[in-house]
Amino acid sequence: MRNHQRLQPVQTAATSFMALFSIVGLALYGLPYFYDFMVNEYGWSRVTVTSGNALGKLIVGPLFGFIAGWTIDRFGPRRLMLAGIVMAGIAVAGLGTLSAMWMFYFFYLLNALGYVCGGPLPNQVLLSRWFDRSRGKAMGFAYLGIGLGGALVPLISLGLVNRFGWHWALRLLGLMVVLAAFPLAWFVRETPAGKVWQEAVKNIVPLKPVLKTQAFYLLAFGSMCSIGAVGGVNQHLKLYLRDLHYSQGDAAGIISLVLACSLIGRLLMGWLADRFPRKTVMMLIYLLVAGSIPLLFAHFHGRLFLFAAIFGIGLGGDYMIIPLMAADLFGVRVLGRVMGIVLTADGIAEAVSPMLVGGLYNETLHSYRNGFLFLIGLALAGFTAVLFLPKRRARSEGESA
Repeated sequence: MRNHQRLQPVQTAATSFMALFSIVGLALYGLPYFYDFMVNEYGWSRVTVTSGNALGKLIVGPLFGFIAGWTIDRFGPRRLMLAGIVMAGIAVAGLGTLSAMWMFYFFYLLNALGYVCGGPLPNQVLLSRWFDRSRGKAMGFAYLGIGLGGALVPLISLGLVNRFGWHWALRLLGLMVVLAAFPLAWFVRETPAGKVWQEAVKNIVPLKPVLKTQAFYLLAFGSMCSIGAVGGVNQHLKLYLRDLHYSQGDAAGIISLVLACSLIGRLLMGWLADRFPRKTVMMLIYLLVAGSIPLLFAHFHGRLFLFAAIFGIGLGGDYMIIPLMAADLFGVRVLGRVMGIVLTADGIAEAVSPMLVGGLYNETLHSYRNGFLFLIGLALAGFTAVLFLPKRRARSEGESA
């Protein structure tokens, strides 16, 4: 029995690792690899191929983000996570069966819903319930799943496309999403002290005081800016490499290197977040994101490898640091609802930013310069917002419950 109890935190971290590996690493980071195939086969523009992700985030996030957060705070993350895994798998597989534009948007809406229900939000709450002092390391380990999935998915996709074609590659990738994450999520426990937690949620901590604080809006705006910058780069990186006449294999290698470096970023930023003020770590991450983008329009040998290293490290810490900072500022008992709102705002930024970059793309010169300048400004705006955040909140009355 004792051995089983000792293994439960390990099982929890492993569950979050595989859920993030599948829903974010494979299903989110994997889809932009197929954009140029859609452009070639259907004649779609860069705005069109990024509009599916935009529409999904803009509709699903505002409609379901807060509801998902409230559901998790009230009933726990497990059931929502299971539903999200299945929806994400069906969505990815469905994008390999396109025969009309409405199907493209439908499956992207389903993928966005899977992301809300099974992605970072429930896993952040699950880990925050199980881990306290080592929360940064636990979050860093779980978020390695995103980096590993994102690093492997271009290579997996390349192999599947070469063997089966890009339509069947997406169908098989969708199946992988479900098989990798569903079994562990089925057996995970939602909290180490279930009875105590259930008693606590009967008197659920109100969210209204949080919404009256300046810190909440600074955190939301700062994370929106940085996530928007990261999303703008990720959604266009394969198309940018295509303009540079990179082969499918070389482009997959660069994208994989970015996500491989994000593994280092997640471990490093998780380690730093347990030893230094998380506000300081958050500012460092945002500077790394902003500082890496100019390398994309520099002109020296090896610039893309340097970009991949710096951007990858910043990417690794970006998503992970937000719930750590939110838990510091507002407490764990409102974390589901707070992150439901913040992740909804992040989703809007992540949706709109790639479309704006696509609109700023110069078709005549095949240049992303204006779009990349916009992303640099966005990341620096996020840094400025975080600069004004307090380091940590004062412990509120009854917080020990």
